[in-house]
Amino acid sequence: MTYALSWPLQQAIYGLMSQDAACAAWFADRVYDAPPHFQAEAAPDGLYLTFGDEDVTDWSTADDAGAEHLVRITVHAPRQGFAEAKQAASAVSDAILGGDLAPSRGHVVNARFVDARTRRRDDDGLRQIEMRFRLRLEDTA
Repeated sequence: MTYALSWPLQQAIYGLMSQDAACAAWFADRVYDAPPHFQAEAAPDGLYLTFGDEDVTDWSTADDAGAEHLVRITVHAPRQGFAEAKQAASAVSDAILGGDLAPSRGHVVNARFVDARTRRRDDDGLRQIEMRFRLRLEDTA
């Protein structure tokens, strides 16, 4: 097993969100490693995306090191409805599963959508969609 692919994978997902036309149209430069600290009255005009928790397990063979990454990505909506958030989440899913994910180390052998959860935030009622993807990578180093 190797955990060395985690950061290159996150960088690849980040890059994909800015290079994919549909994702860039929804998020522009609003892709964050952690939720930004917005004041409730100064919420962003557009949707934004954050990286969430990640679970990594061994996916090695007798000859090659590899890891399976269960990554969480959350779309945050600045308004009350789910319509925009669901469309943006669809663009994220299409981009990640589209086969263009190219980490600087390792390569993606398999990408799968696991599930998604929609919810209203307790503090302000705004919407979020958390998606989970299972990405299997082999190390090329």
